[in-house]
Amino acid sequence: MKRRTKVTLGVVAIAVVGIGAVAAVRNGGGNGEEVRTVEVERGEIVDKALAVGRVEPEVEVSVKSKISGVVSREFADVGDFVQAGAPLLEIKPTPTPLEMVETRRQLELRQLELENQHRELERQRRLRDQGLIPQDEFEATERAYSEAELNVRLARERLALIEEGRVTIADENIEAIVYSPIDGFILEKNVEIGDPVTPLNPYQEGTVLMTMAEMSALIFRGTVDEIDVGRLSEGMTVELKIGALPKATVTGTLTKISLKARSEDNSTVFPIEISLDESDVVLRAGYSANADVIIDRREDVLMIPERLVTFEDEVAKVTVLLEDRTQEERVIEVGLSDAINIEVLSGLEEGDKVVEAPPREIE
Repeated sequence: MKRRTKVTLGVVAIAVVGIGAVAAVRNGGGNGEEVRTVEVERGEIVDKALAVGRVEPEVEVSVKSKISGVVSREFADVGDFVQAGAPLLEIKPTPTPLEMVETRRQLELRQLELENQHRELERQRRLRDQGLIPQDEFEATERAYSEAELNVRLARERLALIEEGRVTIADENIEAIVYSPIDGFILEKNVEIGDPVTPLNPYQEGTVLMTMAEMSALIFRGTVDEIDVGRLSEGMTVELKIGALPKATVTGTLTKISLKARSEDNSTVFPIEISLDESDVVLRAGYSANADVIIDRREDVLMIPERLVTFEDEVAKVTVLLEDRTQEERVIEVGLSDAINIEVLSGLEEGDKVVEAPPREIE
């Protein structure tokens, strides 16, 4: 009885091995593994270059003061929209004791010059009336007297501006107020009431009081890798992905490609600019974004994953699984690639099954 049992088990084992071998042959493999395939399908292939950057205003202005002092009043705050010419800040002059003394002494000197010119004018007038000097010499003295009067007036106005921060010239009130240079929004305020202000002049840049921008004209400024820059040209369509607005659809046009590269994170990149199309999306200055510059686009084309294609001497080949489960190597003609999928121009039909090589085992 024991011998019969052993024979029966041996027959069953042989039968199981035989069934496994038949299944492996039907699946196209000899090691019992199922052949993995990918069907040829139709779809869209987009060749694009990636640019990384941020959304910025096309026009951004740094507001500065032409006089020194401290901030005494604020007329607008961050986020406000102001018209060109609207007051932003008032700067109260804070002259040093030396500046105050010099300004007052300048006024005294100009007054002395005016008194001297007045006496000379009266003397010249008497000489002219007596016919002792020509008329043109008298007129020159009159011009000198008028200049002395202007110098006194200028010295008084300068002293008033230093002492009080305001002056009236020809019925016009001139105050130490900084006005908006453009129609736009205040993006940033860099000073508070009481902060010192350095003036803008040919010898120094001056304190940046506020940053303003016209938010109706936004652009994307970023960089693209040197590998892709040679394929780009101005006028290409761009699709933007805003980090803070993942569902937003923003498009634009490539308008500028820098002629000079720069180093960034140990890589060579080229700055670019993209003008944004009008949309209902509310964008804010400083949004980080990725821009896909569309180099070429093919719609409704046959395509397969590029990983299935092998290239030998510039000849593209794939392995196709036929209906009888046998495999056939075919030469195909390929077109556009997006580094994931590749266009098939000939050699395959829609629905064909292309064999995918099994994953490599890590030893």
